[in-house]
Amino acid sequence: MTIFIRPALRAALALGLLALPAGLAAHRQWLLPSGTIFSGTDDWVTVDYAISNDLFYPDHHPGQPAQVKVVRPDGSAGRIEHDAIGRYRSVFDIHLDQPGTWKIGTEQRAFMGSFKINGEERRIGRRGPPRPGEPAPLTIDDVPANATDVRITESLGTNQIFVTAGAPTRTVLATTGRGLELDALTHPDELVAGEPARFRFVVDGRPAAGLKVTLIPGGKRYRDAEGARELVAGADGVVTLSFPSAGMYWLTASASDAKVSDKRATERRLSYTATFEVMTP
Repeated sequence: MTIFIRPALRAALALGLLALPAGLAAHRQWLLPSGTIFSGTDDWVTVDYAISNDLFYPDHHPGQPAQVKVVRPDGSAGRIEHDAIGRYRSVFDIHLDQPGTWKIGTEQRAFMGSFKINGEERRIGRRGPPRPGEPAPLTIDDVPANATDVRITESLGTNQIFVTAGAPTRTVLATTGRGLELDALTHPDELVAGEPARFRFVVDGRPAAGLKVTLIPGGKRYRDAEGARELVAGADGVVTLSFPSAGMYWLTASASDAKVSDKRATERRLSYTATFEVMTP
């Protein structure tokens, strides 16, 4: 499904935020829940959404709440409430009125690049916020059949968090067979410091063998080193994660191939990002 991407988010795509691994991107996009495990079915979770230099410290640009999709434990659509956009971050609430695990996040698809007509270069997508009077950017549908020097990239990115009310459930963890996805062998809301967790990554439903995964703990402001760890998925697409201490962790992975959904594109870039809460044993 193609999702309309607002200018600010389109700018982030142009910078490669949805495709670059953590070590290569100056700014990172993240969702930070006030908690991931709640005891009842009448609780609220508050979520911060931002793009920043240091993880979980808003200092660059707010995310766009309108792009957030909520999936309730039974698979039906939920909604955000009390959303607001500040200078450096956005914030919104979700009423956890159904028991089980909720999925909250964004799914973005965009085409960026250039082509030539009679030697003149044209670009599709926008590389920054619109200026007053600036025309709407060209889209993939504006690329004519006689275009030359076509260099267009299709980007598909997912950014998720999981929140559980009561006992964890797995309905929202099902994969769709489209793009780079997490197949959580260990439930995302059952992560414990000192205990291994196993995540399988798949691309279009098949194991993402050799996928590079980056895991970074929050709290960089209070330590000298970032603490990033690079892991590589096995032939079955599985990585085994370990968490030395409790807290919030940011995970990201990316891949690229030529399996574009539109023949006018020349490359496909895939990314998966999530924030997880690790509990004390």
